[in-house]
Amino acid sequence: MKHLLFIVLASPIVMNAQNILLEPWKGSFGGVPPFNQVKIADFKPALEKAMELNLAEIDAIANNTAAPDFDNTIAALEKTGQTLERVRTIYEIWGSNMSNAEFQTVETEMEPKLAGLNDKIYQNEKLFRRIEAVYNSEALKKRTAEEQRLALVYYRNFVRSGARLDATAKKRLAEINQELAGYFTKFSQNLLHDEGEVFLVLDNVSDLAGMPASYIEGAAQIAKAKKQEGKWVIANTRSSAEPFLTFSQRRDLREKVWKMFVNRGDNGDQWDNNGLITSILKLRAERASLLGYKTHAHWRLENTMAKTPETAMQLMESVWKPAIERVAEEVADMQKVADKENANITIEPWDYRYYAEKVRKERYDLDQNEVKPYLQLEKLREGMFWVAGELFGFEFTLLEGIPVFHPDVSVYEVKDKVSKKHIGLWYFDPYARDGKRSGAWMNAYRNQSRIAGKEITTIVSNNSNFVKGKPGEPVLISWDDANTLFHEFGHALHGLASNVTYPSLSGTSVVRDYVEFPSQLLEHWLSTPEVLSRFALHYQTGKPIPQALVDKIEKASTFNEGFATTEFLSSALIDMKLHLADPNGIDADKFERETLAALGMPKQIVMRHRTPQFSHIFSGDGYSAGYYSYLWSDVITADAYEAFTEAGGPYDKAVAERLKKHVFSAGNTVDPADGYKAFRGKEANSKALMKKRGFVK
Repeated sequence: MKHLLFIVLASPIVMNAQNILLEPWKGSFGGVPPFNQVKIADFKPALEKAMELNLAEIDAIANNTAAPDFDNTIAALEKTGQTLERVRTIYEIWGSNMSNAEFQTVETEMEPKLAGLNDKIYQNEKLFRRIEAVYNSEALKKRTAEEQRLALVYYRNFVRSGARLDATAKKRLAEINQELAGYFTKFSQNLLHDEGEVFLVLDNVSDLAGMPASYIEGAAQIAKAKKQEGKWVIANTRSSAEPFLTFSQRRDLREKVWKMFVNRGDNGDQWDNNGLITSILKLRAERASLLGYKTHAHWRLENTMAKTPETAMQLMESVWKPAIERVAEEVADMQKVADKENANITIEPWDYRYYAEKVRKERYDLDQNEVKPYLQLEKLREGMFWVAGELFGFEFTLLEGIPVFHPDVSVYEVKDKVSKKHIGLWYFDPYARDGKRSGAWMNAYRNQSRIAGKEITTIVSNNSNFVKGKPGEPVLISWDDANTLFHEFGHALHGLASNVTYPSLSGTSVVRDYVEFPSQLLEHWLSTPEVLSRFALHYQTGKPIPQALVDKIEKASTFNEGFATTEFLSSALIDMKLHLADPNGIDADKFERETLAALGMPKQIVMRHRTPQFSHIFSGDGYSAGYYSYLWSDVITADAYEAFTEAGGPYDKAVAERLKKHVFSAGNTVDPADGYKAFRGKEANSKALMKKRGFVK
């Protein structure tokens, strides 16, 4: 819950009025974050003062002597915590994008305090009585559907967070949540250390045999940044490691890079995460028990589309068998290639991507290095903008002079193409750097709303970790990275298209196994001829990608799907099984090893996120017992795209309008199952998914 945050402080705080973090955002577009004036030293006092201000707001509502109604309780709560919201937004941006030792000291101290905020609010008995009274009132039935939904969300969140517990249980619950916050922070910091401080230095360019020129230049730039001038560095991040594993001709170095990457957080040193995982699982289980649930997984899934772990497990198990059967076929094909080359090897995990590329080339005459020259990052960004214009009527304009937290960040205004009405701002931070967490993600800096009749426009961002080359040269990315780019932009469009009244229901504020649906759906537009012919342009000639190459990409679309599905699904199954197991004394490494063996995990593949580096589930509660949601959402995604193919194609205006109205704009104002049915006219089923992944012949 975003807006209900406070903590009881022992004494008043004397503040320097110049703390920029506490001031309303100034400038055009409803104000923008003052990134250029941020000082790490300001975070702690700003957070503490913002909590104090929020406490006063919350107390005023809880102690209101007027009879509780929607306006003086639910709507009033939506207006609280705006100062804290602004401070936390910038604080969390620093944690994800600009972390260093000074910031981590603040983070270590403040995260447990911040975790205590929601407990204080959820355990406020007076406040809960008011919310409960509104939720159960006859008057609520006369309010709008969105207002009824908001009251339901508040009531359900309070109950699920322990509002009905006795004083002793509430006290223990608060202790657990604060302990967990400390562990989550340490887990993230350990992983950030291994991704930033552990890397492979190569002394000779010959060590990069097989790598494309753009990658070699990027490795030189990483080396320069890490004070290894004149050398080449393979960073311990996915964007650096996976291309090396795909193209490097040096098997010995592939093995080193693979082991470096899969052992993040698992090196038996002071940054090892295994002990933290044991503690996190135990505390989560205790919390679930306090709240009246069988396991942490049952608590987390109650308020999702799946509803129960058993339902989620059924879906995963239905896909697991065909996926590992396909892996066996893929490995056999790769082994044939290796044998034909007289490599005298048995396929190992560090060989998978390398030999898969050889099979792809042999079977489809498709080489990823043949595709990459057409995939310029900036051109693909233009392609995303074009798709957003075709589907949702958005146009993007680059802005100058907007404060940013790093020179790599660019800012765009988003408008309606026809009316020219301002929609929001989109920040783009594409490149890897020390202090930035790995992966790709979307953030909302400010949610769209119309609270109190005032139009609040959204600010969203997309963040990636592409390796920067020489200044002025185009950054070339892989087909998989291009898919990820479109995926994260789908999240951004979910935020930009939002059209709701209340901020708590805005944009991506939907249940976990629905939130990935809009983002996964947008991936489909990358491969449309309209995008490829306009924006997949060769970085040297400017010519569009040849149709013959596009045809090869299409024919190979389900190639290596066994690997991709098994890599993901093994992580999702371990996540769920960890949170269904007896939590006492779990050894994460042993559990992972034994559970995968029982599942029949192919020895040539490792989980996409091994347990000691699984930040989705151990750097916070967000995706815990919920990593399955990507698969659940993909069932919906595959079915939804068929709505376009059954109509006039991917740019069908009527289908796009329904998609915008019932999915992208609706936020959490409706039950997701109802919203999807309003768009599609029926419930989704898994047949389209199995077809999409090539598991139906």
